[in-house]
Amino acid sequence: MPTVPHRRSVLLLAAGLLASAAPLTASKAAPDGDSAAIARIIDEGMNRSEAMITASALMDRIGPRLTNSENHRKAESWAMEQMRKQGLANIHVEPFDFGLGWNLDSYSVAMVTPRVLPLTAIPVAWSPATAGTLRAPIVIAPMSREEHFAEWKGKLAGKIVLVSLPGQTSESKDGVFKRYSDADIAALDTYTKPDYDPDSPAVQVRNRRFQGKLAAFLKAEGALALVKMSYRDGKLVHGEGYDFQPGETLAVPAIELAQEDYRRLVRLAKTGPAPEMAITVAARYDDSNLRAENVVAEIPGSDPKAGFVMAGAHFDSWIAGDGANDNGAGSVTVLEAARLLAKLGVKPKRTIRFVLWGGEEQGLLGSRAYIEQHFATRPVDPSLKGIDSYVAWRNAFPITPKPEYSQLKAYFNMDNGSGRFRGIYSEGNLGAEKLLKEWLSPFDMLGADKLVVSKTGGTDHVFMQAIGLPGYQFIQDPLDYESRVHHSNLDTVDHMRADDMRQAAVIMAGMLWEAANSDKELPRSVLPTQPVPTDPFKVRDPSQ
Repeated sequence: MPTVPHRRSVLLLAAGLLASAAPLTASKAAPDGDSAAIARIIDEGMNRSEAMITASALMDRIGPRLTNSENHRKAESWAMEQMRKQGLANIHVEPFDFGLGWNLDSYSVAMVTPRVLPLTAIPVAWSPATAGTLRAPIVIAPMSREEHFAEWKGKLAGKIVLVSLPGQTSESKDGVFKRYSDADIAALDTYTKPDYDPDSPAVQVRNRRFQGKLAAFLKAEGALALVKMSYRDGKLVHGEGYDFQPGETLAVPAIELAQEDYRRLVRLAKTGPAPEMAITVAARYDDSNLRAENVVAEIPGSDPKAGFVMAGAHFDSWIAGDGANDNGAGSVTVLEAARLLAKLGVKPKRTIRFVLWGGEEQGLLGSRAYIEQHFATRPVDPSLKGIDSYVAWRNAFPITPKPEYSQLKAYFNMDNGSGRFRGIYSEGNLGAEKLLKEWLSPFDMLGADKLVVSKTGGTDHVFMQAIGLPGYQFIQDPLDYESRVHHSNLDTVDHMRADDMRQAAVIMAGMLWEAANSDKELPRSVLPTQPVPTDPFKVRDPSQ
């Protein structure tokens, strides 16, 4: 059984002070081989990292990777070429049902009266193009529920409609950039009780479909375009959109406008003649291939009966920035971890599989499809497409495992920006904490010594955990990820931290190596069965 070396010994090995970094062979004795492998991973990853070179090639040269877009497919081809250069095996894509491609070629948004002013804006993803340039006066018509439509009937023809309540600008007392303190991490070490809500899928589907109904109402009233306000201030825009199913796209062009520009238009409309806007969106739908893809590659194991371990990150992004921190950082870390492990030149006991997921931003669609293809199925209403099926899938029973279900021994995910690893979430699995801590221990001196019981959500390990598989996410320093970078036009390589990326890749590679060679296996959570509501007498507010 591989033993976990003392953390100081590993770092000294990496520095070449205790042993030479001679090439490993498959027959190397387990304890020494494990120590030497970890030392070589640390040495290569900390002294000759290629993470930021890879990041620039992906984000600066290729850019944003909206699922099923031309740029996403270009990035996939690029990633597969990197994997080939690394010497990985079984490099392939695994398609899954998605929807329309959408390619944004150019756009411009401006106020043209009472003065000419370019505005900070972004088209909503999968919004239809304009027929040339739209120029029209605005009307302020806040609508957040279908009941609001009646108030604006007959008042919107020929107008560009601003549909958000402007509210007040924020006065945040918190800094935009943060590193976790020990106290911050300790606060995460709290068990979260399950709170099953059988009505949640229907409510979420209803709320998500409102934008489509709003656009259809505006089209029927003769309005020309929909403008909504960004959910952050500071001239940040995002452009998230979810209407990508054929025949279900928005009926009018939709624009997201920076808060500062949106409120300026509202003030002008309330104090004088309504300003006029000019909007041009050159975008193309692509229905030639309605399937998106996951990119998969492997380092084959020496024991085909030992199962496999995995690392993954979602490869898709939104359109406002370059998708650097969400989730180019995770994708680059997976590629760099693969490079570090391939450079060892030795087969692990278990196969190590690397996956770049597609469709995460639209409801974890790529990882969910992979689970259904390889691990387990759940009975979900087939009429629910895209993000509409997200909550429904988590609430569908029974779960029916497939043969590969028992073969996955560990999955490690990265999707919280480019902040350095501080440890790992045990996702409420108290039984797994001892071994996770053991695998982390060589990296204590790199600052990744924390283990907390809480769960993390909204990324590709979630559906694995939801069916009892050992999927884990690392604790990461927040930096300015949630405060301003996540999904925004600031999501560029400038907001990635090179030292943090180097450390993350080393730890991901090391955890994969240990999981692939350990004689121990992570204790699994139980296979979930149909729960009951925590409070069976709870009555939902029908207005929610």
